[in-house]
Amino acid sequence: MNDPSESRVLCNVRDHIAFVSLNRADKHNGLDMPMMLAIIATARRIRKDRSIRAVVLSGDGPSFCAGMDFRAVSQNPSMVPRFFLKWPWRKQNPAQEVAHCWRDLPVPVICVIHGNCFGAGMQIALACDYRIATPAASLAIMEMKWGLIPDMSGMVTLSRLTRIDIAQELTMTGRQFPATEALQYGLVSRLSEQPMAAAQALAEQIVQQSPDAVAAAKYLYRKTWKADTWKALRWERWVQFRLMGRRNQMIAMKNGLAKDQPKKPFEQRRSFL
Repeated sequence: MNDPSESRVLCNVRDHIAFVSLNRADKHNGLDMPMMLAIIATARRIRKDRSIRAVVLSGDGPSFCAGMDFRAVSQNPSMVPRFFLKWPWRKQNPAQEVAHCWRDLPVPVICVIHGNCFGAGMQIALACDYRIATPAASLAIMEMKWGLIPDMSGMVTLSRLTRIDIAQELTMTGRQFPATEALQYGLVSRLSEQPMAAAQALAEQIVQQSPDAVAAAKYLYRKTWKADTWKALRWERWVQFRLMGRRNQMIAMKNGLAKDQPKKPFEQRRSFL
């Protein structure tokens, strides 16, 4: 019998962009064990593939992701200890990695939101670098409905995107709110009637830049966002030092000076941060 996790997440790489789609449309891409395993495995494969310079993450069917499939969880009791307990040598448990793996990638991740984006789906979206949503999309930090709190890296991402009173209110009520409201809160980057086209256009702009500089910029913001002044300045100096003089930086410099001349293509992304 085929492993169901193999088809739960699809990944197609074109022109240095990994198009990743959650593939459980009949369940509004609700997360069960095979899908969670597939998400983690897909992110790990992308990390190893240095030809990939950006990711577009979306969901097939009527919704991006309606959250955890609690019916599947109840039918598989081993899922709870397997995903929610942390080994001492790990920084996060597997449930947290399902969302946080996108923030950990060395390339930018653009999330396309349509339909429902609830609970675990919301935490996955928040861990991406950009979120482009249809105006009709509906979002919710829905864990309160199940007597739970957001625990799939939501405490990391919410604190960087919105105010504490907004985060608390949305968490404590678990209410659904439209993407237009999410935009006001900073939880959505922009609205578009064609979010996939907008995400692809953004990814295509990004992949034209030095893959080393893009990876460095994402790394730098992770290390310095909301850090004190002197720490941020130290990280700026260190990351810039690591970039200067490398092959892709020299190619970017030559391309920038070439004006109307054909641009030289960049080499594969280097792993140096």
